[in-house]
Amino acid sequence: MKRGGILHPGIARLLASTGHTDYFTICDRGFPVPVGPERIDLALVDDLPTVLDVLRAIEREFVIDRVIVAEEAEMTSAGYVAALGAVGGGLRVETVPHLELKHLSRDGRATIRTGDTTTYANIIVVSG
Repeated sequence: MKRGGILHPGIARLLASTGHTDYFTICDRGFPVPVGPERIDLALVDDLPTVLDVLRAIEREFVIDRVIVAEEAEMTSAGYVAALGAVGGGLRVETVPHLELKHLSRDGRATIRTGDTTTYANIIVVSG
C-alpha cells in the first residue's frame, strides 16, 4: 500500500507518464471535457474537490513549468488567479483566451474534472 502523496491511481499514472513540456487540464464541473484525452473524474459535489485542491496536491510531487488560465479569469476571479500563482511558493501563470484554452485541452494528455464552481477555474498544467 502507498504511504501517501497522490493516491488516485489515474492521477498517479498520469504524473508518472508525463514528460517535459507535456500538459494536462484540471477543470471545473461545467467544462466541456474533450473526447480523446483520458478523463479522470473527481467531481463529487459542488466545490469538492476544487481545481486549487487538486493543483496543490499535484504540485507537491510534480515539477510544474507553468499553468495556463483563461484571460477571462483575471477579470472575473482575480483572487483565484492570484491563488494559483501562490501555489508551492510561486507558479508562473500564463493567460490565453478561454476559447484557446478549450482548444489546447484537446491535445493534452488528460483532463481531471473537479466539482469546482469558480468562474473560469479551468487550467492547463505544463510539465517542467
